[in-house]
Amino acid sequence: VSPGQHIRNIGEDVVANQLIIPVNHKIRPVDIGALLAGGVNQLPVRRKPKVVVIPTGDELIPPGEEISPGKIIEYNSKIIKGLIHEWGGKAKVYEIVKDIPVDLKRILLEASSQNDIVVVLAGSSAGSKDFTSEIVKSIGDVLVHGVAIMPGKPTILGIIDDTPLIGLPGYPISAIIAAEQFLKPLIFRKLGLTVKRREEIKVHMAHKVVSRLGDEEFLRVKLGNIDGKIMAYPLSRGAGVVTSLVEADALIRIPLLKEGVDFGEEVEAELLEDLNRIKNNIIVTGSHDLVLDILRNELQEEFSDFNLVSFNVGSMGGLLALKQKRTHLATAHLLDPESGEYNFPYIKKMLPQRELIVVNLTYREQGIMVKRRNPKNIKGIDDLIKKDIKFINRQKGSGTRVLLDYLLKKKGINPLDIQGYSKEEYTHLMVASAVAEGSVDAGLGILSAAKAFSLDFVPVAKERYDIIIPKEYHSSLKIQKLLTIIRSEKFRKKVLSLGGYDLSQSGKVIKE
Repeated sequence: VSPGQHIRNIGEDVVANQLIIPVNHKIRPVDIGALLAGGVNQLPVRRKPKVVVIPTGDELIPPGEEISPGKIIEYNSKIIKGLIHEWGGKAKVYEIVKDIPVDLKRILLEASSQNDIVVVLAGSSAGSKDFTSEIVKSIGDVLVHGVAIMPGKPTILGIIDDTPLIGLPGYPISAIIAAEQFLKPLIFRKLGLTVKRREEIKVHMAHKVVSRLGDEEFLRVKLGNIDGKIMAYPLSRGAGVVTSLVEADALIRIPLLKEGVDFGEEVEAELLEDLNRIKNNIIVTGSHDLVLDILRNELQEEFSDFNLVSFNVGSMGGLLALKQKRTHLATAHLLDPESGEYNFPYIKKMLPQRELIVVNLTYREQGIMVKRRNPKNIKGIDDLIKKDIKFINRQKGSGTRVLLDYLLKKKGINPLDIQGYSKEEYTHLMVASAVAEGSVDAGLGILSAAKAFSLDFVPVAKERYDIIIPKEYHSSLKIQKLLTIIRSEKFRKKVLSLGGYDLSQSGKVIKE
């Protein structure tokens, strides 16, 4: 053995006076090891910024309390608190402050003297009780009230006794977007860190989106890989629809001087999800059914790499999406009035050049959903023209709308004689919800939706509900996994438990 062989050199890892980590470095587990190896057992660190979150509003109630008309469950503070912790801050949430100016003023003075940042939830808009801005002016300075972003426009930026204050809008998406743009950089700055941009990729718009000039819009989108091209599918743009961020794979920023983006246009998207997972999304577009939720859940449980993403645009919309090559699958239940056949005549007419495989998902009952005990004594389609009955319809192009028009024509009923024929919803559940809360007396839908809202149901038809698959996708791993779930006993049992379904042909190829 030669001298020094198998012996590590002194100072090979760390030597005296060597810089191990620089200032403003976020300490990782490996850094702790390096510091201890170098004999550094203690070091000065930046204190986590103390951020106080103050929810305000007479209409708010804590989670767990029984909700009543006019009241809203206060959950924004839970979201903002979680984000503050995620960004490196230390959050404290006050109890809900009622719309009493003197109380809010006292609490803001107290909070600003004890914390590094004050966040006020709601009270930033121009409503009669949104007086946060005036209170801040009386005890400090309002630097900005209203920013050029959407959602999040009513944001307040102020200062009380050298303590920064951010007034976030009451709508959850507005609050989250504004917090990302203004609160996150503030916390990072106090920690000596810079905010890293999310990974960005180029995507193609699956739909045209019109946007308002003068505001930078943060569009929530779902993504899918269609023929090697990442397509972006806009989600609900409502500032109060928190599920749009739950479902979102990415954010697309529409510049303030741009009036929107066109179908097929290439844009940058900021990823919120892992790209490999996004590529495993299965995009299904077309008719709505509760079965799709069960299918999604079972797919996630058995094959967690894959996710079913459904867009409820009606049966015609599903076939159009196949024609434009912006979906993997379509769902449809389109009745052809002349032949009495489902789906095939429409497929032949709209997609004559495309090779498709049609797999039955279920046969299901369609009927008139009415309130419990059927107070208006509705017995069939004929009763919908009664003057005291308010109806709600499905959107044009949906299979349910086609079925209704067929039944009305068969009975010689003028659709315009039905009060509410032109009032539309996009899903069976939304129709059932309207009946349940009493804004209408009846709506056409499936039995499972009626049962979900404890409604009575007057059957009118049994229909075939199919999945239409382009032949080039049928043999792919993700579609085969989906078909495995459809043909499984566990899936069948869960669907049958909903009521109103016939699975005798489910999973079978009925046309190729």
